[in-house]
Amino acid sequence: MTDVMAQTPVTPDGRLGRAEEHPGHADRAYVRRRDRIAALATGHRVGAPSPLVEYTEEEHATWRTVLAALADAQRGRVCEAVAEARKRTPVPEGHVPQHAEVGDRLHELTGFRFTLAGGIVPNARFLGSMADGYFHAVQYVRHPAMPLYTFEPDVLHDMLGHGTHLCDPWFAELYRTVGRAAARVTSDDALDLISRVYWYTLEYGVAHEGGRPKAYGAALLSSYGELRRFDRADIRAWDLADIASRPYQVAGYQPVLYAVESLDRLAETLHGFLDDFDESTRDRLGLPPLERRGFMGRPAPR
Repeated sequence: MTDVMAQTPVTPDGRLGRAEEHPGHADRAYVRRRDRIAALATGHRVGAPSPLVEYTEEEHATWRTVLAALADAQRGRVCEAVAEARKRTPVPEGHVPQHAEVGDRLHELTGFRFTLAGGIVPNARFLGSMADGYFHAVQYVRHPAMPLYTFEPDVLHDMLGHGTHLCDPWFAELYRTVGRAAARVTSDDALDLISRVYWYTLEYGVAHEGGRPKAYGAALLSSYGELRRFDRADIRAWDLADIASRPYQVAGYQPVLYAVESLDRLAETLHGFLDDFDESTRDRLGLPPLERRGFMGRPAPR
């Protein structure tokens, strides 16, 4: 992963570098605050109410800055269905909301609620919970010096990116489809396959619309930097075999994105892969085993 797109922005002016250089790693006061909030998820039961967080004015200001920037960055770069869903997304403009403030409204619309995460969640729990209408979300806010890019999911990514999907019944059903497939399997191999397909669709998905590629994935919707660099990505036609072996990195711009022909085609693709997914799917489709797939880079442990 030596391509510049695989690196992480580490300064407000866009210089790229290693994830450890990002102020979200390097600022120890920020890390302590982030870790205190993340620790609230220790022992948390899926579906239990999330504890309240007393956000600072600086964190509320970061929320406002990002929402304003994303409104501009998304214009003309996202699928029309996503743009319409964004208008209905129940996120406040002026402050960082509590999980219940947004999740209760999502539940009214699609049956989904947020359940608490402290960071990256193991595949079996993260994916499988979607079958029951729960999406794992964190509560901490990205670093104020870098409001337009975060190397890890934060509350803005979860509530604005995934919240946009989860207020829409059509997208919410795709999340449930992922969850039902994950709930049927137990092996790391099978769960990794589902995770990779999820990554290149509901996180980093692209669809052709109006003769050009448009973003629909939640990670793209919530990343000003990646939306603005969208035209520099290597956007390829959907290819399951390539996705199954593609190295990918969580903490950085994605160098390769995969585009489906349309959002209708996305639904056909996911249902075709996941509706009868089981432990034999890998061999049935001739996909590589886990040990021969490309690595997945995650943020460095704290």
